[in-house]
Amino acid sequence: MLQVLTITDFALIDHLELSLEPGFNVLTGETGAGKSIIVDA
Repeated sequence: MLQVLTITDFALIDHLELSLEPGFNVLTGETGAGKSIIVDA
């Protein structure tokens, strides 16, 4: 299972580290917030 997602120097993201918990994790945000960029990475 994916526990931590780290993205560095991708599109508009300099550095991001997401800790994912067991179960169902959801990315939410307004249009243009970068949700698709995280998924594409």
